[in-house]
Amino acid sequence: MAAAAVARRVVLVLVLAAASLAAAPRGAAARSLGGREGPGEVDADAAVDLNATNFDAFLKASLEPWAVVEFFAHWCPACRNYKPHYEKVAKLFNGRDAAHPGLILMARVDCASKVNIDLCNRFSVDHYPFLLWGPPTKFASAKWDPKQENNEIKLIDDGRTAERLLKWINNQMKSSFSLEDKKYENENMLPKNASDPEQIVQAIYDVEEATAQALQIILERKTIKPKNRDSLIRFLQILVARHPSKRCRRGSAELLINFDDHWSLNLSLSSQEGSKLLESVAEENHWICGKEVPRGYWLFCRGSKSETRGFSCGLWVLMHSLTVRIGDGESQSTFTSICDFIHNFFICEECREHFYEMCSSVSAPFRTARELSLWLWSTHNKVNMRLMKEEKDMGTGDPLFPKVTWPPNQLCPSCYRSSKVTDGAVDWNEDAVYQFLVNYYGKKLVSSYKETYMESLQQQEKKIVSEDSSISNAASVPIGAALGVAIASCTFGALACFWRAQQKNRKQRKNWN
Repeated sequence: MAAAAVARRVVLVLVLAAASLAAAPRGAAARSLGGREGPGEVDADAAVDLNATNFDAFLKASLEPWAVVEFFAHWCPACRNYKPHYEKVAKLFNGRDAAHPGLILMARVDCASKVNIDLCNRFSVDHYPFLLWGPPTKFASAKWDPKQENNEIKLIDDGRTAERLLKWINNQMKSSFSLEDKKYENENMLPKNASDPEQIVQAIYDVEEATAQALQIILERKTIKPKNRDSLIRFLQILVARHPSKRCRRGSAELLINFDDHWSLNLSLSSQEGSKLLESVAEENHWICGKEVPRGYWLFCRGSKSETRGFSCGLWVLMHSLTVRIGDGESQSTFTSICDFIHNFFICEECREHFYEMCSSVSAPFRTARELSLWLWSTHNKVNMRLMKEEKDMGTGDPLFPKVTWPPNQLCPSCYRSSKVTDGAVDWNEDAVYQFLVNYYGKKLVSSYKETYMESLQQQEKKIVSEDSSISNAASVPIGAALGVAIASCTFGALACFWRAQQKNRKQRKNWN
């Protein structure tokens, strides 16, 4: 009984601690992700603030091919003076208005925070500011020694001004970035995804972005009525099971669990109420793909102009990725859910009507995932052919990404039985097309978030609690992670108390005997 009472007290203390972490303002987390702070927009740092709790997990999950990490001390005057220079370069690569998103992750670590001492020692930091360069994954769970040869992590030895740091990066990448570069003005840096099948890997960012933006549109611009409520539930159910991003699956599940709390059966939202609901959903940590999403920019789906590609491209990629992940028994229900979701919630009226017409023209139910995948692929090509003519007449297309019959021969030569295309008609090898779809949208388009923040935090929990309360100034602990740490700690504490009580009882019995 005494052990149980102690365990209950441990549970209460840790749950209260978790609640205090959860109630902490989101500002630090927003700063650490270069995103938004609270319901309104603020000017946030472009560089990502990391610490010992999330350093390895964040860099391991990054899809950027390169990273720059600045190790600094907040009390260091030279570091304070250097920050505007570092930020100037970071804004080229990080954040919503980055001229070159998805190429370089710019991060920083405060070595003056006690919790980061071991982390800074891992990378042999001996002066401030201290800059390292390398692939993000090489930083994760690794160390850097200046004496080690052939290390993929390199010291940036000439980056004391924004100009010199960018010159060092240009020399390293054989690039020609400029501090004057602006978003959508750099055609040579756009993704050439027409001929490189590996570019689809970056689309995991865009699938997350499209998912989060779709939810925003639903809440902010579209009235949710009892008659379309069920179609949203069915679509979220598919996302929980089949979304390519692990954190979008988790976020969709949280939305479903709390769905009736936000959208009752007789609820109809005005636009203003929808915006308030979006804030309340966010405050309750129900960001569908993580707190930093939507980011406000695109990688694989980035167009050469702000009004081209983007959201519609991301939504197509999401739908293709869903159809290649389902089982045969889910094909008809997935078809119905996708069609109903677009019909009820896609804001472009003409696009919505055209898509639903093609859905309505299907005469027989789908029996296999292959049938559904090929139908969506064929439908996408029909949409492309229609838009190709309209954009050519109106001059509204993207000159670097014109609509084409897809996939082009460069991506899938085996998809074409003949190289001849007559009046847009292609003699397709549908077996090869389906295999291409499965590989392209299934095997290549996968979430890289294998280690969650919760897992990272659980590994560091003992050290953080004992060492440094200033961690809250570096990066906020996500609510789910805090509760996860609390639950794990509670379980351990209860078991420990129980074990100690058992040992004490055995000892007493032994003495009595």
